[in-house]
Amino acid sequence: MSMFESDRYRWRETYFVLFRSEERPSLAEMERTLDAINPAYVLENTSADDEGRFSSLTLISAEDFAALDICYVDGEEVTEQIEALVEELRPAACEIGQQSQLDQVRTADARFDVLHFEQIPSDDDMPEDADPMDELLDPSALLLVMGALARLSGGVAVDPQGATILGGEGQG
Repeated sequence: MSMFESDRYRWRETYFVLFRSEERPSLAEMERTLDAINPAYVLENTSADDEGRFSSLTLISAEDFAALDICYVDGEEVTEQIEALVEELRPAACEIGQQSQLDQVRTADARFDVLHFEQIPSDDDMPEDADPMDELLDPSALLLVMGALARLSGGVAVDPQGATILGGEGQG
C-alpha cells in the first residue's frame, strides 16, 4: 500500500537518487541501512525482485510526522529523462564537486523515487503544548534517508522540482 492510499498522510514532494543499475542494493542491505539511521523507523510493504534486490518499501518516521515511499526504477523511464534533468541541474552545479556529480547523473540508468509524505495529525497526535498552526513535519528523515541512499548506491541525490543536487556518494 502506498501512502497515497492513506488519508492520514499528504504527499509533499518527490526526490530522486540516480545511480548505475549494477549498484542496485538488496532489500536486506536497504533494511540494514535504514535501520542504522534510526531504529525507530517503521518499514512496511517491503518488496524485492526474485534475486532479492530492492524493489520498494514504505518508511514511517512517527517522530518526524513523515513517511517515505521509496521505489526502484530503471530502464527507459530513467534514461529518457536524464538529459533534460542534467540541463535543469546544470545552473545549480556550480559548487565545488558538483560538476562530477552532474557527470554521474549523466551516466545513471536507475533511480530511487523517494516520495515524501506529511502525516496529518489527529488531536491525539498533537503534543499538549503545540500550537495547532505549527507545522509538525520535520524533514530530518527525508534528508538522512536521501544521504544514506546516495552512499549505498554510489549515486546522486537530487530535488528535481528545485533543480538542486542534494549530495552524492560520500556527501549528505
